[in-house]
Amino acid sequence: MRPLRTSLVIAALGVASLAACAKVPSESTAKPAATPLARTAGSTVEAKPAAGTPDARAIDAIHAMEPRAVVEHVGAAPIPGFREVVVGGQVAYVSDDGRYMFIPGAGGALYDAVKKDNLTETSLGKLRKTLIEKIPASDRIVFAPANPKHRVTVFTDISCGFCRKFHSEIADYNARGIEVDYVAFPRAGIGSDDYRQMVSVWCAPDRKKALTDAKNDRPVPQRSCKNPVDMEYDIGQRAGLTGTPMVVADDGTQLGGYVPADKLRDILDQMESKQAPTAKPAG
Repeated sequence: MRPLRTSLVIAALGVASLAACAKVPSESTAKPAATPLARTAGSTVEAKPAAGTPDARAIDAIHAMEPRAVVEHVGAAPIPGFREVVVGGQVAYVSDDGRYMFIPGAGGALYDAVKKDNLTETSLGKLRKTLIEKIPASDRIVFAPANPKHRVTVFTDISCGFCRKFHSEIADYNARGIEVDYVAFPRAGIGSDDYRQMVSVWCAPDRKKALTDAKNDRPVPQRSCKNPVDMEYDIGQRAGLTGTPMVVADDGTQLGGYVPADKLRDILDQMESKQAPTAKPAG
């Protein structure tokens, strides 16, 4: 069984892969990892709560988001108006009416269990869209087909393995009608080796070639110039980036980390169909 958090993200976004290289924390921001809860014997709630109770509604909400989830515990929560549910060693808090679900911790989010919407992602998406629109086209490294059907903005790093895998398939993304706009996010931070390499890439006369060379460990001449790397790194931080690559749709929705070209095209097509206005019947 998938962990609840992963299952809910997949259910909410339809993303099959969230593969990304973790952002390297600084000493000042690093936090100790949370201790996971031990899995209880039996892996099921001992007694099924009576229908219509907050406990029953909490379990129903979990199963609405992930039918295969095994609920190990349900009971009182430290938040008034919520029940605490443990699934696969992870804690979720469900409102007494079964409508809202909060999953705490890194990457935590608030969900509408009825509509299966990630409410946190909706809010962050609006912020990301506003922030990304501030990056001029001239400050991006763009790989695009002749007539792109979709566009994604990708926060990328030089050394991240998943960033390199994504870029090694750039022709596949373009062949499927996806324009890829790269922006810089040296995950080791400002002043790191990755940062200096990315500055050299963005200062190169042929940025596309320099980026490809850097991701393939081919030497890129060291250069310095007025460049957007610091600005793009700051935007990535403010947009909630936790790992690279971070793939973002034009509406600000985060689509995960490395996502294969076919899957990414499917996701973008589905998003477009949901956003398309519904035709009104004649008469």
